[in-house]
Amino acid sequence: MDKCKALLIYKKSTKTYEIQFKKDGGVVDITGWTIYFTVKESMEDIDASAKIAKIVTTFANAEGGIALIELTSTDTDITAGNYWYSIDYRDSDDNEDTLLTGKIKIKEPVLKDRA
Repeated sequence: MDKCKALLIYKKSTKTYEIQFKKDGGVVDITGWTIYFTVKESMEDIDASAKIAKIVTTFANAEGGIALIELTSTDTDITAGNYWYSIDYRDSDDNEDTLLTGKIKIKEPVLKDRA
């Protein structure tokens, strides 16, 4: 786990994060990989109680190492507050690691009803 980054998302909003995997300056082919985006109230919470749990196995450009983590308004419709998140992966050789971890803040939008 090399990086920690704070994220901010407004409740009921859509958000897409693009991640590109590189090693030694070159892109990594992520064909056959699985990317996980997990949000929990506490790092010690069991995985089954995650507030957001996205699993990505289809990629925007696997050969170019590009994955998109797409959050829907349903995914982000959780109680406003501060949570922990991590972005993890399992590669095609079953190696696993954490790419990013940090705090994520879910904020109430000023406009509550976007209908």
